[in-house]
Amino acid sequence: MPGENLSRDEARARAELLTVDSYEVGLDLRSAVGGPDEDGDGAAAGPRTFRSVTTVRFRTARAGASTFADLVAPSVNAVTLNGRPLDPAVVFDGTRVALEGLPEGENVLVVDAQCAYSRTGEGMHRFVDPEDGEVYLYTQYEPADARRVFTNFEQPDLKAPFRFEVTAPEGWTVWSNGAEESREGEVRRFAETKPISTYITAIVAGPYHYVTDSYSRTFDDGTELEIPLGAMCRKGLARHFDADDIFLVTKQGLDFFHDNFDYPYPFGKYDQAFVPEYNLGAMENPGCVTFREEYIFRGKVTQAAYESRANVILHEMAHMWFGDLVTMQWWDDLWLKESFADFMGVFAMVESTRFEDGWITFANNRKAWAYRADQLPSTHPVTADIRDLEDAKLNFDGITYAKGASVLKQLVAYVGRDAFLKGARRYFKKHAYGNTQLGDLLSVLAETSGRDMTAWSRSWLETAGVNSLTPVATYDAADRITELAVLQEAAGSHPELRPHRVAVGLYRRTADGDLVRYARAEVDVAGPRTVVAELAGAERPELILVNDDDLTYCKVRFDEVSLATLRAHLGDVTDPLARALCWSALWNLTRDGLMPARDFVSLVLAFSGRESDIGVLQMLHIWTRTALVHYVAPGWREEGGRALAEGALRELRVAEPGSEHQLAWARFFASVAGSDTDFQLLSGLLDGSARIDGLDVDQELRWAFLSPLAAHGVADESVLDAELARDDTASGKRHQVRCLASRPSAAVKAQAWVGVVESDALSNALVEATIIGFEQSSQRELLAPYAGKYFDAIERVWAERSIQIGMAVVKGLFPSLQDDPSTLAAADAWLTAHEGAAPALRRLVLEARDDLARALRAQGCDARAAEAGAGV
Repeated sequence: MPGENLSRDEARARAELLTVDSYEVGLDLRSAVGGPDEDGDGAAAGPRTFRSVTTVRFRTARAGASTFADLVAPSVNAVTLNGRPLDPAVVFDGTRVALEGLPEGENVLVVDAQCAYSRTGEGMHRFVDPEDGEVYLYTQYEPADARRVFTNFEQPDLKAPFRFEVTAPEGWTVWSNGAEESREGEVRRFAETKPISTYITAIVAGPYHYVTDSYSRTFDDGTELEIPLGAMCRKGLARHFDADDIFLVTKQGLDFFHDNFDYPYPFGKYDQAFVPEYNLGAMENPGCVTFREEYIFRGKVTQAAYESRANVILHEMAHMWFGDLVTMQWWDDLWLKESFADFMGVFAMVESTRFEDGWITFANNRKAWAYRADQLPSTHPVTADIRDLEDAKLNFDGITYAKGASVLKQLVAYVGRDAFLKGARRYFKKHAYGNTQLGDLLSVLAETSGRDMTAWSRSWLETAGVNSLTPVATYDAADRITELAVLQEAAGSHPELRPHRVAVGLYRRTADGDLVRYARAEVDVAGPRTVVAELAGAERPELILVNDDDLTYCKVRFDEVSLATLRAHLGDVTDPLARALCWSALWNLTRDGLMPARDFVSLVLAFSGRESDIGVLQMLHIWTRTALVHYVAPGWREEGGRALAEGALRELRVAEPGSEHQLAWARFFASVAGSDTDFQLLSGLLDGSARIDGLDVDQELRWAFLSPLAAHGVADESVLDAELARDDTASGKRHQVRCLASRPSAAVKAQAWVGVVESDALSNALVEATIIGFEQSSQRELLAPYAGKYFDAIERVWAERSIQIGMAVVKGLFPSLQDDPSTLAAADAWLTAHEGAAPALRRLVLEARDDLARALRAQGCDARAAEAGAGV
């Protein structure tokens, strides 16, 4: 991120000086088509640019002050301040436009620039569809890339209304935050927006396939609200575009938020664009939400995929209020939008759509992200200390999203649903179109709940780390509980013990063998030891589940009897949420080096075939493969991999034909396939010589089967080229690039490394595909020479490339597969020798180093268990 950073202190000083009244932005995007384009390697003679003319009207608080506007552009044609021309060579340094000697009161800045189209998903991204040659554009700005498209004051607390005027090629359609008001030839003018932050403005342009619908609602006072709805994707995906389901979830979400927020949707229309080569899941641009196009499914997927898409749609919709209407002042309080959107997205999904088991996915999947992030050395409070934009970019993490959402779920249990929603309604009305900090939200919640939010905030929002809760029970001669206590522990690095509202469930087997709950009590856990008095006298349980119903955020531990019960009867737990919580707790034990990884693998082999929740099953597949690759002792990998492949194939063959469980097991089998017999079956399924009843090997599944064949040298370049000819699409190209990079050849690895590390020719999507292909767990020896090269290259890559590509390289190419102490030592040596490196870069290396250290500890646990003859 060379020369492009912005500090919190700079932003604070600028906000004290300026009030922004309006933006008028004119973009000429006709240069997106025609003319010389990139060659076959993606290289171009220079950046393809477009003209951007911005007029900013703003006021200054004092005469003679100086400040700057933000602009990242190859060149500036002209700068005018209050009618006076300024020399671009003097005032523009490539990232900032200097504004000196400003008068008090009104000012007008006009900047005429040539801005560059992006190939990294930052700013104005330009994509050429290999299927038909069509060009598609879209913008992505968060946290601070609007300055790559137009001149602005790039910080969230300098809100203003925007008017966009876009000149686009004939035959294109253009969308922005506001509705199109007029069109004259190739020029489109859009309605002025409400006051919004720069990072949520948006442009989408190109020959997109567009579908429309509408939403209407009559409020209690008789007023009516009409919201035009739109959804778009590339023409090549139109045959797969299930817009009806997208609109269904959208309408259900709008009903839910209007029922609960008592503040009508304020941004006019509601377009949703599914765009190519997108770095994120989605972005909450008001009136013009953008999503990664992978949410349009080219083949058969499980209901978990549809649930995930619904959750993202509703997450972004929640942002219309939490984040767009009311916005954090600076990125310190990013959680004020992301934690709330993460929580409200699930809340809305469970209560208003067909995905009524969304809290199971949240407990099993989303919280796993939080638990990992909260145990890294870079963990931070939910409300964080964000010094600059590089810090902000890295804080879109499991703490800000998933832990924050978990904490809010706990808050609802603490203050009550009605008080929570009443506080939200008061917050919107009090701060509409403004900016807030932590205290603004706490004050309205204190008003509506009658509770002191200060202590709660100090424990949950202002301290880092995750607590562990363990049950300890004693019994009398009649096998009844004399005392059941919950022990709370914290890591030494983050010793805070927090107040937890938890449910404790007691389980035992029925005559039919089902493991069911027969007693439950809620209790406020505080301090190191809390007695659950209500359960005294209950009959002896076979399983004690702390945090039953998933009310709080914690790591669940088990007493010895409960753990033994799960080893033998986990599949007999009938309640799907309780079962998911048990799986999650066992995974945390594995990650923490407290349970041998081979034991976890054995539990999955024994019980996952009985798992009814498809999202939980797919999460178990991910965890199990992680255990095999990183956590089992190296000497057991081959045996463990063989057992997993055999188990996956067994479940694949007995799964109901055509079911989503059959599809999940087919994909998992491909991911762990390792023998000639496995490869023969996958090849047969591809060429039609083998068949499994009900399994439709569609194009996406074909690529899933080709991946292990390429990585093990069974499918060569000619096979992959032939598959691309069969699937000559943007998605097919990404799959082919990944498979090509996965081949077990030194020359292939060298070519992939150069393509990602030494060149910036590849787009963001192809960088990602190449990195995934490069890192193959079956190729540890082949990849060993790149450990040293990684540490030699990363500081240069960070300095020269955009932060998005820098993050992809630093995270994706860390030599985690070289899992021995020498790699740990190399990481430590780099950190010691580079204390002055960019803090964000050091954070990424430190996190990857911590993951490696955790893997080595888990491997040690697994090896010791094997030596002692332990195992399930």
